[in-house]
Amino acid sequence: MLAVMSSSNDKTNNIPPTTSSATKDLFPSTSLSLTLGIYREEEEDDRKEEGVGGANATMATTTTVTEISSENSGPARSRSDDELFDADPDVDDGDDDDPNNKNKTKKRKKYHRHTAEQIREMEALFKESPHPDEKQRQQLSKRLGLHPRQVKFWFQNRRTQIKAIQERHENSLLKSEMDKVRDENKLLRETIKKGTCPNCGFGSSSKDAAANTNERQLQIENAKLKAEIEKLKTSIGKYPQGTSPRNSSSARNDHENRSSLDLCSGVFGLEKSRIMEIVNLATEELVKMASAGEPLWIRSLETGRDILNYDKYLNEVSMETSSNVQPRRSIEASRDRGVVFVDLPRLVQSFMDVKEFEEMFPCMISKAATLDVISSGEGANRNGAVQLMFAELQMLTPLVATREVYFVRSSKQLNADKWVIVDVSIDNVEKNIDASLARCRKRPSGCIIEDKSNGHCQVTWIEHLECQKSTAHSMYRAIINSGLAFGARHWLATLQQQCERLAFFLATNVPTKDSSGIGTLAGRKSILKLAQRMTSSFARALGASSYHTWKKIPCKTGDDVRVTYRKNLNDPGEPLGVILCAAASIWLPISHTLLFDFLRDETRRNEWDILSNGGPVQSIANLAKGQVRGNTVSIHTMKSKENMWMVQDSCTNAYESMVVCAPVAVTNMQSVMAGCDSSSIAILPSGFSILPDGVETRPLVITSKAEDQSSEGGSLLTVGFQILTSDSPTSQPSVESVESVNTLISSTLHNIKVALQCEDQ
Repeated sequence: MLAVMSSSNDKTNNIPPTTSSATKDLFPSTSLSLTLGIYREEEEDDRKEEGVGGANATMATTTTVTEISSENSGPARSRSDDELFDADPDVDDGDDDDPNNKNKTKKRKKYHRHTAEQIREMEALFKESPHPDEKQRQQLSKRLGLHPRQVKFWFQNRRTQIKAIQERHENSLLKSEMDKVRDENKLLRETIKKGTCPNCGFGSSSKDAAANTNERQLQIENAKLKAEIEKLKTSIGKYPQGTSPRNSSSARNDHENRSSLDLCSGVFGLEKSRIMEIVNLATEELVKMASAGEPLWIRSLETGRDILNYDKYLNEVSMETSSNVQPRRSIEASRDRGVVFVDLPRLVQSFMDVKEFEEMFPCMISKAATLDVISSGEGANRNGAVQLMFAELQMLTPLVATREVYFVRSSKQLNADKWVIVDVSIDNVEKNIDASLARCRKRPSGCIIEDKSNGHCQVTWIEHLECQKSTAHSMYRAIINSGLAFGARHWLATLQQQCERLAFFLATNVPTKDSSGIGTLAGRKSILKLAQRMTSSFARALGASSYHTWKKIPCKTGDDVRVTYRKNLNDPGEPLGVILCAAASIWLPISHTLLFDFLRDETRRNEWDILSNGGPVQSIANLAKGQVRGNTVSIHTMKSKENMWMVQDSCTNAYESMVVCAPVAVTNMQSVMAGCDSSSIAILPSGFSILPDGVETRPLVITSKAEDQSSEGGSLLTVGFQILTSDSPTSQPSVESVESVNTLISSTLHNIKVALQCEDQ
């Protein structure tokens, strides 16, 4: 590994076959996969996939590649790239097979560039499947008017590009670490030389004690740097080629740590002082936007939401350092205010600690990481802390693509009772990220937190995004285009719900009527922990994160059903083996509140749950975890499963609702109710995500009665089921298991439509 980075400058970008294979063995991690959005495949898989193209595969490995996005690489591609991409398969190499033409010159292959549309189509398929099968290549070639071998060679060369980028990036990381150690060694030698007598080698002044102390400190720092290098090498080489960190929770954490190392070296083309200047400007802008009224923000009469007057924003508020909106990009801006049940210091800490930040928004953030700490802040409260972060934002459906955002986050104390959390994307960071991921960036966003005493805070949330325009699924187009899906109301509603859940978890004076069936406080806390883990696990499994590869399968009811699977190797919180997840999203012409009440009602569960076999469901325990009546955790018994109890977590807020269930063995559940630790109990949650459809219209009538003023819309329902198909991690999901989960979802959706009299929709 050190041999790879010992060269101080790269004289060539050519990667010989021996170097490529050696580097692949030394760097088998998927560290850069988070950044590039591509999971590596083993070299053997490439050879099997490309079969008859053996000679061409060798050529793809040794060809010089250019580190650019393929979406814009048409005119600037090198000669070798064109030859590999565009060789005409209909032209023979020559007439060597003809004995009468042995001395004839071999015919030169014809080459032509792909069009921008062809590259865009192939790039889109590549992001979904880097190794398309023969059927996919045939379909794509017919659609683009290319020969299947041309499509095959394009994908082969694109994979080679990705591997080359990964290897060069990993080499640069290790080289930078070696430079740090070399500088520390040099400084240590100079310090020792200055502090000793050249004749006897002992201290030469009365400051020997201080010099020795400094020397020891330098030695300690040098040892720490060396340990970091060893830790980096161990982290990079920990996983065999082709394995995915999503197989276990510990692997997932290592994946995030490695992604941090991928980006924190060399991403800043700006000095630290310039970064701090941008952060200060962003803070000033956020404070102005949070306190301003009309004409900057105009209140919508129909929805009651604040709408940004963008012309006023550009003229009066906008940061000078912010780039203009690029073509094909749209602006989303929203503001909301509310009170949360948490004290100010804890809330600030939750935003600056990436793990707590991810746990605070489990349904909105599929993964997050702190990539670099620019400033650690001052004092115990870390006033002025600045750090580079990454977050993948999701909706709880496979139909909506995630948003990957890189931004700098800062926390600053404005006065004794007020803090500001600021997020802002910096152009120089995005230039070092693959262009396919830089689709969403944050203009000054964040929240103003004001202490209201007695454990309450007033939060003003500003969400200001600049996103690349894309075509959303028709069902979710309204809620995305209106700015609700990733807007301030969604963030604030989720924050209020999670803080209220935490307050009820820590409370010791919960009324008996809100905690029936549980005898001890320890038992209550243990059950609430289990329910929180259920909901977080379900949200992580249901979204369109790069952790998953969803495939569409035909459904008997006509609804789109998508399936994916993962392998759990060592996470005790889930069953070990192959886990199959299936999800489907539909629109229903009833309000999301009515749909939520129907699905969480245990007396009507037998109307839709085919696993209950139509039998009654009895509730034996109920725990409140919020002021709203629907925020509860329940334990149910079913006659069809006498040895299992069903744990149900119901969550609702002003934006979305969820009903998540998981079967647990009776003996395990009894130990949890007694107060035992629930973290080692294996659960496999399934359930529902419910959203309003986002179609905002004027009320049908004008009246003074509050109950008649609202205009109820429809609901977006996503159902997700998870089943264990095999306890062997090496196996694959069978056709029978896919058919079984397909039937399960189809029957459940049919029963829900019948029960709600929506079967015609």
